[in-house]
Amino acid sequence: MCSISCAAVPTLYVSATQLPKPLTLRSKFALAGTHPLEMAEYWNRTALLVIDMQKDFIEDWGPMLVKGGKEIVPNVIKAVEVARKRGILIVWVLREHDPLGRDVELFRRQLYTMGKVGPTSKGSEGAELVDGLVIKEGDYKLVKTRFSAFFATHLHSVLQGAGINSLVVTGVQTPNCIRQTVYDAVALDYQPVTVIVDATAAATPDIHLANLFDMKNIGVTTPTLQEWSEPET
Repeated sequence: MCSISCAAVPTLYVSATQLPKPLTLRSKFALAGTHPLEMAEYWNRTALLVIDMQKDFIEDWGPMLVKGGKEIVPNVIKAVEVARKRGILIVWVLREHDPLGRDVELFRRQLYTMGKVGPTSKGSEGAELVDGLVIKEGDYKLVKTRFSAFFATHLHSVLQGAGINSLVVTGVQTPNCIRQTVYDAVALDYQPVTVIVDATAAATPDIHLANLFDMKNIGVTTPTLQEWSEPET
């Protein structure tokens, strides 16, 4: 399974003291003395991936529920708002499957039977984005049928065509769709690759933290939403 402005500040999914300590993008640019115009150019070469924030993964009734998913919804909404203000391309990465399950991994085929709506079946309520997340003009929707957003899709070509070389990742869930997408992005030489630690989630905090640790060790930047959203200097 992979598969924000808000009125109230959500409870963080994990304690800030548990998170890997990153060198934030803001501090990197400050150290380099980056000019604001260069920052704008940088954001124009950046894409925000919003992965699998669909009802079947987030809502309590969802058959593929990620237990930590609901807590991060406000933060994902905020990340999208910040990205829009910065001119960052937003890529909505969604699972959509043939209602008969013909494009599903073999280990999940039993969930798609005649008369039963399988998880994230095309056109089903469960395949819809959760409330508060809306695809707007200028955004890009990418449909995938496997964990990685790059596997058997045209994501890399789309990003290359748009001049994108840096990725920011949000969504669910950390050990599967987030991790595989991030590892493929690193293998394809996107730099930097950023995972917002409190705008991504897994079934438990321990699973989330373990996977963040592994990704940090391959050069992935791991700021909190607040750190990533800090005003540019």
